[in-house]
Amino acid sequence: MGTFSSFFDSQSRSQWNYNTLKNFRQISPIVQTHLKKVYMTLCCMLVASAFGAYLHIIWNIGGYLTTFACFGAIIWLHSTPPCQEQKRVSLLMASAVFEGASIGPLIDLAIQIDPSVLVAAFVGTALAFACFSGAAMLARRREYLYLGGLLSSGVSMLLWLHFASSIFGGSTALFKMEIYLGLLVFVGYMVVDTQDIIEKAHLGDLDYVKHALTLFTDFVAVFVRILIIMLKNSAEKGERKKKKRSD
Repeated sequence: MGTFSSFFDSQSRSQWNYNTLKNFRQISPIVQTHLKKVYMTLCCMLVASAFGAYLHIIWNIGGYLTTFACFGAIIWLHSTPPCQEQKRVSLLMASAVFEGASIGPLIDLAIQIDPSVLVAAFVGTALAFACFSGAAMLARRREYLYLGGLLSSGVSMLLWLHFASSIFGGSTALFKMEIYLGLLVFVGYMVVDTQDIIEKAHLGDLDYVKHALTLFTDFVAVFVRILIIMLKNSAEKGERKKKKRSD
């Protein structure tokens, strides 16, 4: 927790003003152009993912099959050479559609319980992504890349928690720990991956397809966890109202 608090402390110690927000001198024009392509591709992926969720709501196609199809499209994308740009973009959009269909059951549940929760979860994720990704761009180069090791340890803890819950049976406390820890880890990855993409672009890696996929993975991971937390809170409020009416 100390490392994450140091992130906010270092930002607050900086003199934030309007000129600071326009200060991208550490990012070269070529890298800035690359980032624009990455974020435009990311927006297209979010639209494709929403289309995949819509397909699930209509035809109920989301499940293990679409999850495996998403992994297959990503593996195929990574094995395709960068010179085949059109094919790689098509595979990228296909993986986004399959990912949207995979989380379609959760989105469908949110629509049935309270559609406003779905909108609030997406807006909250978008704001968190904009803030943390923007902070990573405005910070000094490579300043937060050291968090990658800590976040990898967090992912390892998540895997062990999931493994333990699947064997010994899940408890409410274990589920909450897994959700909140996962949220913290993937919010951290928003910062680290943004700086990693900037650093790789400065070193000549301008693969916007792969970089957009990285940020899309972070966005979806945070969105799913925020949505689960908000749905759980909404369900608890509904139970309290029922108890009050019965009393």
